[in-house]
Amino acid sequence: MPLLSRLAVRLSLVYLVVGITFGALMLANKGIMFAPLVWLFLPAHIDIMFLGWMTQFALGVAFWILPRLGGSAPRGDERWSWLAFGLLNLGILLAAIFPFIRVEGAMLVARLFESAGLLSFAFGNWRRIYPMKFSRAP
Repeated sequence: MPLLSRLAVRLSLVYLVVGITFGALMLANKGIMFAPLVWLFLPAHIDIMFLGWMTQFALGVAFWILPRLGGSAPRGDERWSWLAFGLLNLGILLAAIFPFIRVEGAMLVARLFESAGLLSFAFGNWRRIYPMKFSRAP
């Protein structure tokens, strides 16, 4: 398994633990009101569980398991996938902290980073999904 896949899967499992912790705190607070501010974790919980855990896990496994190309770079230009990894995680972390600092338009910035990361992954691995077709010469 390539390094990028190992890092993405491991980090997705860290996000799973953090997301479950946030969810458990909010659920416990629903039963016994101990800290009303715990509901500020809701956007972070959603982002961490959907993008941090599920999406990053899927991208890590996809990078590993997609068909390889021939030649010296079987996974194509890996820089696009590394860029996707960085942008996605930066967007997740920004989306997790922005509800606490309350900056205008900050969530839009986080979503742009996440979207750019997903587009970068698609761009970098597109040839592995749909290889170039060569027409037969007459």
